[in-house]
Amino acid sequence: MRLRADTAIMLRIAVRNLFAGRAKTLIIGGIILIGAALVVVGSSLVDSVDRGMRASIQGSLGGHLQVYDERSKDPLALYGGMMGESVLEPIEDFAKVKSVLEQVPNVKQVVPMGIDQAMVATGNQLDVALEKLRQDVRERLGGDHSPELGRRYEAHKAHLRRMIGILREDLAQARVLADPNGPDIKEMIRNADALKRASEGAFWEDFDRAPLDGLEFLENRVAPLAMEAGFTFVRYVGTDLEAFFRAFDRTQVVEGERVPPGHRGILLGKWYAEEWLKLKPARLLDKIKTARDAQGRRIARDEELSRWVREASGQLREVSLQLDPIQAEEAATRLRRALGSEERELPKLLAALFQVNDDNFDRNYRIFYDELAPLLRLYMIRIGDTITIKAPAKSGYMNSVNVKVYGFVQFRGLEQSGLAGVMSLMDLMTFRDLYGYVTREKAAEIARIQQRSGARAVSRENAEAELFGEASGLVGQGTAAAIDDSKLLVPRTEAELQDQQDRSYSQEEIDSGVALNAALILQDPGKLRDTARDVEAATRAAGLHLKVVDWQEASGLVGRFVTLARLILWVAVLIIFLVALVIINNAMVMATLQRVKEIGTMRAIGAQRRFVLAMLLVETVAVGIVFGLVGAVVGVGGLWAIRAAGGIPATNDQLYFFFSGPALLPTLGSTSVAIALAIVIVVSVLSGLYPALLAMRVTPLEAMQAEE
Repeated sequence: MRLRADTAIMLRIAVRNLFAGRAKTLIIGGIILIGAALVVVGSSLVDSVDRGMRASIQGSLGGHLQVYDERSKDPLALYGGMMGESVLEPIEDFAKVKSVLEQVPNVKQVVPMGIDQAMVATGNQLDVALEKLRQDVRERLGGDHSPELGRRYEAHKAHLRRMIGILREDLAQARVLADPNGPDIKEMIRNADALKRASEGAFWEDFDRAPLDGLEFLENRVAPLAMEAGFTFVRYVGTDLEAFFRAFDRTQVVEGERVPPGHRGILLGKWYAEEWLKLKPARLLDKIKTARDAQGRRIARDEELSRWVREASGQLREVSLQLDPIQAEEAATRLRRALGSEERELPKLLAALFQVNDDNFDRNYRIFYDELAPLLRLYMIRIGDTITIKAPAKSGYMNSVNVKVYGFVQFRGLEQSGLAGVMSLMDLMTFRDLYGYVTREKAAEIARIQQRSGARAVSRENAEAELFGEASGLVGQGTAAAIDDSKLLVPRTEAELQDQQDRSYSQEEIDSGVALNAALILQDPGKLRDTARDVEAATRAAGLHLKVVDWQEASGLVGRFVTLARLILWVAVLIIFLVALVIINNAMVMATLQRVKEIGTMRAIGAQRRFVLAMLLVETVAVGIVFGLVGAVVGVGGLWAIRAAGGIPATNDQLYFFFSGPALLPTLGSTSVAIALAIVIVVSVLSGLYPALLAMRVTPLEAMQAEE
């Protein structure tokens, strides 16, 4: 009862002093209010980024856990490390790893992976024009002499001649800038001669009589001179595609179709296709539209958008070069009708189409895609194409694989993120070919070559005797003879080449082979730490040299971003509250010294020192709790205002990934308010402790002396 009465008295005194010392209370309370609001908002923002990035990584590539060979010299970094791609030792028998890990409690699925990058041959505009003419020649040689084919054939020849003329002009300009005594001048003269021949009328007259010879000359001597890049790089993850789609629910094919189960194929990243494979003027129009629609930016007020308009207008040559005479005439007709123009020349119509501003952008954008785009090759690589991918094998030499593009893929919520959108998905068998792993097909092919050549295995111990031993005797007398290449090189038949694309691989074949790492999907992600320990124990018991890491560690620098952001937040909070501690402490000391008479009187009528100590601490804590609650409410209001305004926009690809979408919509963390109040109470107690200790020492005599 006494304790309860003392507490009631202390609370009444605390409330009275809150109103009595308004200036002091407002200063102290304002500092606490700002600090509490900062903790609530900052903690909620960091928690929201954490949840967004967790969803991004776990739903797109990382899963809940990752395993890889512990003997690897680099740590696993799914999105690339500081020095580029991680160099991992291979998991040579994924089937064994899968069988062991699937027996671990809480492991739902094991997905094999191998992340790497390779070169992709894309060709150039001249290659595309050559392919059209090559198809016309095939049809003519096949007996088609229809007027329609004749018109198309002549249009494609004229298109090529125009492109060769432009290429000739480019080479002439390069020769002007080149050193006349330099090592490359002879090659440039040789190339100029080839272009001169290909642009003459006599060449095209001979082309009609012997088209195959003409095509060979154009392909071997002219096409390589095109100054456009003939290849690009693609970053891919080789995986069991069916297992990948089951494991990662954010994965969606947005164009084309999924690779048929068990077949070879690749799904290119949609973001990668837009940024690196799309016709540049079209891509610039897309970027302007996104900036206007999603971010509310305007061309007239935005220097970057104005620059994109100028760049698009300056790259119309890429558009016109794609159009043969028939297509150019059709394009001009469509643009005249859509633009309401009387202009006859296509270059001027294109210039009018791409000279956009805030008033006509939406109309011109629609005209481009409705009228002009159907006549163009918008992407260097299209769905349905078979592309050639080249990559250095583990042994160092280059491997080359042909693979069909089935579609474009993206991760839901990460459509504009370069970190996730750059990734393409490739079947595991093709990945193993590029990696250099001897698949069952390659082993069979090697066996056929050995059988045809009569080669046999020789052990290390018997090598000298087998090759140079005296007992072997004379094998035969060497004589000069012509070499029949057709007997030495037995080409694979077209049926054998097609079989690699069409055949369906069993699950056993997909599992039996190399993988570089594997993602583990858990039934209950809340038991991640316990499951990681169980996985480690299971792999050790099975003799597997595997390292187990969680999604955050597996993502490398990207995963450490949240930890860094949280550290920055708490450092800022610490600095603010240290300043608050000093200010509140000084204010309380001054207030205590002003209350010497009051404290002495209380001591004179029987108040104990611990009562005075508790009274002052209760006053400080009361101020902290009241203004801490107000600050928490202000923080919640700030979060609501941010959400009402559409969130914090992702202004670049990295933020798009971290926010798991175009904007961060923060939600109130369940512990943010509790943390804010706990910090406020601790700071209040610490700041009031020293003044309270001073007050304990005040005696009635000191109080009367202070009065005098």
